[in-house]
Amino acid sequence: MSSSASGSPEASFSETSPSEASSSSAAFFAGTSVSASSPHPLSGYGWDEGWAAEFAPHAEQGLLPGRVVRVDRGQCDVITAGGVLRADTAFVTPHDPLRVVCTGDWVAVEPGGNPRYVRSYLPRRTAFVRSTSSKRSEGQILAANVDRAVVAVSLAVELDLGRIERFLALAWESGAQPLVVLTKADLVPDPVGLSYLVRDVETTAPGVPVLAVSALTGDGLDVLAAAVADGTSVLLGQSGAGKSSLANALLGEDVMGVQRIRDVDGKGRHTTTTRNLLVLPGGGVLIDTPGLRGVGLWDAESGVGQVFAEIEELAARCRFHDCAHDSEPGCAVLAAVDTGALPERRLDSYRKLLRENQWITAKSDARLRAEIRRDWKRKGAEGRAAAAAKRGRRG
Repeated sequence: MSSSASGSPEASFSETSPSEASSSSAAFFAGTSVSASSPHPLSGYGWDEGWAAEFAPHAEQGLLPGRVVRVDRGQCDVITAGGVLRADTAFVTPHDPLRVVCTGDWVAVEPGGNPRYVRSYLPRRTAFVRSTSSKRSEGQILAANVDRAVVAVSLAVELDLGRIERFLALAWESGAQPLVVLTKADLVPDPVGLSYLVRDVETTAPGVPVLAVSALTGDGLDVLAAAVADGTSVLLGQSGAGKSSLANALLGEDVMGVQRIRDVDGKGRHTTTTRNLLVLPGGGVLIDTPGLRGVGLWDAESGVGQVFAEIEELAARCRFHDCAHDSEPGCAVLAAVDTGALPERRLDSYRKLLRENQWITAKSDARLRAEIRRDWKRKGAEGRAAAAAKRGRRG
């Protein structure tokens, strides 16, 4: 995010000295607006009365409120009432990777000093977290205080419904409202074919709005702009999903760089390399993220349940309350698969995500890990025995 880009936070405010920031915004730092008639200097970034109440103890210490617009190399850019400040995060970098400062956080920053330091951050309302690729049991926080998770899916390649379900599980778990955006809709000129693709995703994402848009032609952008015109939205997706083009279209200018995408598989390099918080001209705040090659679940059991709400509803009708929906008698889920009411692909994806989530959770719990392994072995033995019995009957 360049300081010269007019759509960036840096263009909206000029950096001020500590004394200027401290005097001109004294009333605001106390949790009140500068005047009764003027809006809060940070209202466009999501500041509200709730955040003001949370910040009150920090205001008493003379600290300034601000929102993190970017984090890199142990420092962060913080938008404050007086401008964008560069601050060090040494005091808010604990060993727990889920407690480090991230884009979207509201922080308490020192009014002066060289360097300035972020002293604390306010309790998060929501947090988008995925598991890391390391062998350790760790999560990585991608964005904080997000109201809406916009999952960008490219129509330049065949839809990967399983990956969409994975993104949605993380989005629901974060506390944000998911929204699926099918990008590059201009590559599907047949409206009937496009409607089928939208319907396929709607079936995969019950209760989630699905929009087909084209940053090239502008189709669907007005609907998307209206959907993200309030609150904070985070833009998620794989490399090559068209996130940067989408962000530029919403911003009305080329703020984010765009890389050429391979025609063979629709993949591209990471255009966005950091998470950037941007104010949209029509209202609302957008956090653009780098393309995610790996989307591992992190303690997302309830999120998985929401993605597969129809399976959870069917499971309540199973004969056994602990039914694994594998080979148990009286299983309502398997019955739905047999009748075609539930696609077998959905059940397979549900099982896969639940197993993955169990394993991630068990990484830090040796006893739970052992129990899961014993359960898997038991189910495997039962499956082999059932298969042998079935072969015997055929013989």
